[in-house]
Amino acid sequence: MTTIIAVQLDDRVVFGADNQVTAGNGRKYNHAQMAKISERGKFLIAVAGDVAARDIIQHIWTPPNPTSTDRKNLYHYVITKVIPSLKQCFKDNDYKVNNNDDDVGFMLLIAVHGEVFEIADDFSVVINDQGLYAIGSGSSFAIGALYANATIDEALRIAEVNDVYTSGPYITTEQLKN
Repeated sequence: MTTIIAVQLDDRVVFGADNQVTAGNGRKYNHAQMAKISERGKFLIAVAGDVAARDIIQHIWTPPNPTSTDRKNLYHYVITKVIPSLKQCFKDNDYKVNNNDDDVGFMLLIAVHGEVFEIADDFSVVINDQGLYAIGSGSSFAIGALYANATIDEALRIAEVNDVYTSGPYITTEQLKN
């Protein structure tokens, strides 16, 4: 799968990800065009799990732009506007989420206006008051490292050592709050 991290800071959010994509047949792929973090309008988007879901989310889906009213409560906006938009995009592209199969699914980290949200393949939206997020097969190693005050790069290296589906090079990007 992968390891993707997000750290919420007072003035911005910082994302970090490994660069390995593992196909269903076990082959490893690394290519710059298969970036796990993408920028779509006002959004940073990072997806772990099913590659088909990632492709739809990062290349086909057009996230709705938040209004000034939406920006007053971005959590509400993500639940009421972003999630329905994402569900519709999946439907339009014949993608069916299979929540009963542990080997199929996705996890998503998005940032909008410098605030990060974690979304599961059941479309639940969570936020963490500690501001630390990690998704993918190496996420438990990375989140533990972050809680032990590791940097994003250090947390990704720890995940790589312990998770066969995580490898560099690493990419980091940030989005300022505005």
